[in-house]
Amino acid sequence: MSEAPADTRAEAANDGAIRVRRALISVSDKTGVIDFAKTLAGLGVEILSTGGTASALRDAGLEVTDVSEFTGQEEILGGRVKTLHPRLHGALLARRSDAEHMATLEREGIAPIDLVCVNLYPFEETVMAREVDPETAVENIDIGGPTMIRAAAKNHDGVAVIVKPESYDAVCAELEESKGEISASTRHWLANEAFAQTARYDAAISRWFSSEYEDFPAHLTIAYEKEMDLAYGENPHQRAALYSESGLRSHILSGVSKLHGRALSFNNVLDLDSARRLTADFDQPACTIVKHNNPCGVAVGDNVLDAYRKALACDPMSAFGGVIAINRPIGVELAEALHENFIEVLIAPEFEDGALDVLQQKEAIRILCDEERREDNPNERDVKRVRGGLLVQDRDGDPEPRELMEVVTKTEASEDRWRDMLFAWTVVRHVRSNAIVLARDGATLGIGAGQMSRVDSVRLAVEKCRDARGEEADGLLAGSAVASDAFFPFADGPEAAIEAGATAVIQPGGSKRDAEVIEACDAAGVTMVFTKHRHFRH
Repeated sequence: MSEAPADTRAEAANDGAIRVRRALISVSDKTGVIDFAKTLAGLGVEILSTGGTASALRDAGLEVTDVSEFTGQEEILGGRVKTLHPRLHGALLARRSDAEHMATLEREGIAPIDLVCVNLYPFEETVMAREVDPETAVENIDIGGPTMIRAAAKNHDGVAVIVKPESYDAVCAELEESKGEISASTRHWLANEAFAQTARYDAAISRWFSSEYEDFPAHLTIAYEKEMDLAYGENPHQRAALYSESGLRSHILSGVSKLHGRALSFNNVLDLDSARRLTADFDQPACTIVKHNNPCGVAVGDNVLDAYRKALACDPMSAFGGVIAINRPIGVELAEALHENFIEVLIAPEFEDGALDVLQQKEAIRILCDEERREDNPNERDVKRVRGGLLVQDRDGDPEPRELMEVVTKTEASEDRWRDMLFAWTVVRHVRSNAIVLARDGATLGIGAGQMSRVDSVRLAVEKCRDARGEEADGLLAGSAVASDAFFPFADGPEAAIEAGATAVIQPGGSKRDAEVIEACDAAGVTMVFTKHRHFRH
């Protein structure tokens, strides 16, 4: 075991670099650790280690001192206790600028530890398994690791702490350039990373424990990691970044590669999320065009070119500068059709030969390839920020199956009407309230969003159709379906749609005046279906 140096070792001044003479390495994730340790050894750093990490380092030809030799205590309780020892934590927590602390180390024969490289048992990965044995989960709760990390981070004036393999290269570069020293600013940044890591770890454990008792616990602990800085926020003067929730299988840009274009903005990502969620509700070839977080055109078709043309026809003016999600590979012919318009963001699962050559002619378009095949976490909560807190709720879930719906009018629904109603119902769930969708033949004809009055949303949807289609609008509206995200409080909403040509209505029902609305539909010979579930989106 190494002897403790005298307290003349005053290199740990608060505002200066420290020389790394002794390092403790104990990692669960061994990615890159061999090369990292070799760099330390090459600089003359003594390496302490434990268990599997020590074995891996020795197998790589490195000289390693066991922590049990350093502390004078073998690990006990099957490895549950191996680094929880006052000699080790004294070596980490002693303030190098405090003469009394350093005298204590010398008296006790404790050599200071200058660098700690620790990452933790894979608790999050363990509990993400579909069926995990509680005992296995508990045994993957690291105790010694977080304790060492927090001790080193607290004493970052004299100790460097590394918790991520991604930090190895930068730390090695600094150590090699400075011949074994590490700066105060780097130690401070590494301490920040360390405390964030232990906070995330504890949040995951708390979340797992609380899930056994309640869906909405008294204390909500959620950790987020920054995925990227964004070009700007909702407005150019606002800064913005994208964070993903730790422990979830996927996020908005996981499995997504950027093939072309400028950096994504806050609004791009928000609209992209809306477009992807809506498109994912369809098994057929589908296209969704989103503008300002509302769909302005949605369609399914025999192929994606057909779906795109039908979606664009709904509201080509609003589609200018929109975000487009397509759920099939994009070929050259579709690429040429897309190239005719100004598109902010385009996402698809694949681009066939020649398609990118066409699309990349425009510098501004952001082209994304979606290779994410993991399903969303069904337990993910919907969160909205309010002053001083969060509103948290269950996710809205999937569209209701047809079997749960009820035809409430005398006129039954034909299969064609059912197809149009179900399509419109799928779309309206993704439109901001009050939401109305007019649809026919697998395509939206008009969308009314965000109005304070539901009848105004109907009128807006009809007006949108007529503005976009001109003389052919009335012919398309004749026989269309209208979907409403919540009940019609009066008969005037359905009557406005029926007057425009709708022959089928789908809505949740539940109004005190349902009987009046049903009577109005019956008088017009129109089919109406109650879904029995509301889908507000504020």
